[in-house]
Amino acid sequence: MKRALTILLSNPLSVVGLTLVTFVVLTALLADFISPYPEHAGAVVDFLNANKPPSAEYWLGTDVVGRDQLSRIFYAYRVSLGLGVVVLAIAVPIGVTVGLVAGYLGGWADYVLMRITDVFLSIPPLVLALAIMGLLEPTLLNGMIAVTAMWWPWYARLVYNITRAQKVEGYVLAAEVIGAGKLHIIFREILPNCMPSIITKMTLDFGFVILIAASLSFLGLGVQAPTPDLGSMVSEGTRYLPDSWWLTVFPGIAILIAVFGFNLIGDVLREVLDPDL
Repeated sequence: MKRALTILLSNPLSVVGLTLVTFVVLTALLADFISPYPEHAGAVVDFLNANKPPSAEYWLGTDVVGRDQLSRIFYAYRVSLGLGVVVLAIAVPIGVTVGLVAGYLGGWADYVLMRITDVFLSIPPLVLALAIMGLLEPTLLNGMIAVTAMWWPWYARLVYNITRAQKVEGYVLAAEVIGAGKLHIIFREILPNCMPSIITKMTLDFGFVILIAASLSFLGLGVQAPTPDLGSMVSEGTRYLPDSWWLTVFPGIAILIAVFGFNLIGDVLREVLDPDL
């Protein structure tokens, strides 16, 4: 912990990343209390204040039906972070388990599991998500399913490569000699040595999950109105460029803040957890 804090405080970029991520998380958690107009996160219209530019009353302006942009961005962060947590909570265990089993057992398990993984990896992630969403109703739940389906193979491939290298190490051979079961060796011996790389990739991927989810919403296949979502807010704002520039610029900056923050944190974790890199 002392070494981690030293690295963290000595790296200005890590401080910036922590600041950005803390801002995103706190605004999402406290949206009900800090939003100037929390009711604007729902199906509310106020045509008297529609399409107003940034001002002292509406810091980031209002949309075409008079809803406060700042309040909707705060609630959109809540949706984006919830999506990221659920997707990684499902994709990581699936991918890690597939990688561990295929890497340690080898043989037919390796061939079958990794060929399935290769099939998913051969399809561009966004194309796969679009194909799945094209078959399903565009809802938040189906969006999670689409993103999860494209994310687990990356963890399977990562853990597979680490497991292949670790299974010939002395601690694994010693566990086999004393009669430890395969499940014990996979999940109690090899998995802990994969965790630094898994945690680093999860942190980096959190921002990319938000970006992919925003891309789906931008195309009309993600979160649907009136639920606030950064991608759909950018998409709607493009219709009114360049006059109503705030409708697109501020949600776009919100996406940039989230993705950039998580990427900076991921780089720091890589340095802390994998000091040999």
